[in-house]
Amino acid sequence: MDYDYIVVGAGSAGAVVANRLSADPGNRVLLLEAGPADYPWTRIPVGSARMITNPTVNWLYSSEPEASTDGRRIPVPRGRLLGGSSALNGMAFVRGQAQDFDTWAQMGNVGWSYDGVLPFFKRMEAYEGGGDDRFRGRDGPLRVTNPEPREPFFAAVIKAAGEVGIAHNPDYNGASQDGIAMSQATIASGRRMSTARCYLDPARKRPNLRIETGAAAEVLLFDGKRCTGVRYAVGGASGSDVREARAVREVVVCGGTINSPQLLELSGIGQPERLKSIGIEVRQALPGVGENLRDHYAPRTKWAIATRGITYNDTARGLGLVRQALRYAISGRGLLGSVGAPIRAFVRSRDGLAAPDLLLGWVAMLTEPGPRGPKISRQSGVTCYAHPMRPESRGHIHAVSSDPRRPPAINFNFLSAPVDAALTLRAIRIARAIMTAPAMTPLQVSEMAPGTDRDSDDEILDWVKGAAETTYHPVGTCKMGSDAMAVVDSQLRVHGIAGLRVADASIMPTLTSGNTNAPSIMIGEKAADMVLQG
Repeated sequence: MDYDYIVVGAGSAGAVVANRLSADPGNRVLLLEAGPADYPWTRIPVGSARMITNPTVNWLYSSEPEASTDGRRIPVPRGRLLGGSSALNGMAFVRGQAQDFDTWAQMGNVGWSYDGVLPFFKRMEAYEGGGDDRFRGRDGPLRVTNPEPREPFFAAVIKAAGEVGIAHNPDYNGASQDGIAMSQATIASGRRMSTARCYLDPARKRPNLRIETGAAAEVLLFDGKRCTGVRYAVGGASGSDVREARAVREVVVCGGTINSPQLLELSGIGQPERLKSIGIEVRQALPGVGENLRDHYAPRTKWAIATRGITYNDTARGLGLVRQALRYAISGRGLLGSVGAPIRAFVRSRDGLAAPDLLLGWVAMLTEPGPRGPKISRQSGVTCYAHPMRPESRGHIHAVSSDPRRPPAINFNFLSAPVDAALTLRAIRIARAIMTAPAMTPLQVSEMAPGTDRDSDDEILDWVKGAAETTYHPVGTCKMGSDAMAVVDSQLRVHGIAGLRVADASIMPTLTSGNTNAPSIMIGEKAADMVLQG
């Protein structure tokens, strides 16, 4: 069947693109999603813990063993359902800094400065907090809230941060990112606000929008150097039913940082020698496909809390969990309605910097592996992750087979840039300063990891390599730009191929300062605007 537009992937960006393109009843739009339409745990914020290891809704990728991970394979969870990763992420809403986007523009990407993207950030959100309307949107599809620090631990951390020179910032998505605050979140009325809920639910009944779930894209179709459609498999892992759909105008690939470069490579777009080695005919040589991978490599420092009743380890186990469930049912608050890391600080590694370069985030409990994902530990304590926001280390993602069902190889190459190791050490030491500040004394805090026996740079880095995980913010593998390693131009059009764009976190030339869901949704908004303008 023919459509005007085909959108591949219904995640953070793809759902937005499908909504905006289909708003014109004259546009016939097909939205393809490999995963299911819905999953019960997506509605409850704490449900992310139940989906982080669930193959029904998660691609469950993992990285290759590397020296920087002490030979470990690092989990790389990615959403596999309507809403994509916005349906299973930690729900923190962080735009990034103005400087992030100004840097993109300085790299030659016209229209991507902060002034160029701010209207799309405002268009997408219905922010329910205070703040300056010059920076915040009030009537967009995506509900964003700003919770109060009701739990005693959160108030103590904010006070402790102030004692070491980190001021409270009531709106880190406003004029300045500096400081510490409760996490703004895509949570409203106790429910997760995914792009499936906020963008697709209002559009589902449009007769010109067809949403196909369980539809895994296998390869793009071409007429010469023009993309004309998509071949996709329906029927589960076996792909028993293979179909083709044609796009009269454009195909927009929104598979995300892992799947988008893989689909391009499966379709013959990428590094010629690599494609030939796995039996794929080269259609367009683009050496940057799959390169420029960046992510936040974040050690989780752990702290025991001896004062009882402060952490969820005390208040959300046994009968406490029943009380949390009742609290959630009545008010939508408490553990079940909480953002993944409810409090975060954007700080400078040293004086004289123009903007923060480190991120710290706190979770008011300790967890341990369980049969269906993380479970609450018996040990009472808190977790604080600490890492640089704009790492220089770059890795790559590449297909290992012409079989679309084979997962690609993911190599992060963490800490390969010396500055990343130095900034990680600084972030950990700032976390230590906050957690041992006078305001924390009543909580009876003691360091569990990395542990007070590890104090030298080498000792801490050895611990990082053996313990750190990502914060699930991969970007950059279909980089936007005009240089030799760019995959798309500033209009998100794939270089050398007509009728094909990529619109998701993979197009980011550099990593934004913080969580990447909000910028990904913005990219979807801006991409749709570009497509509609022709």
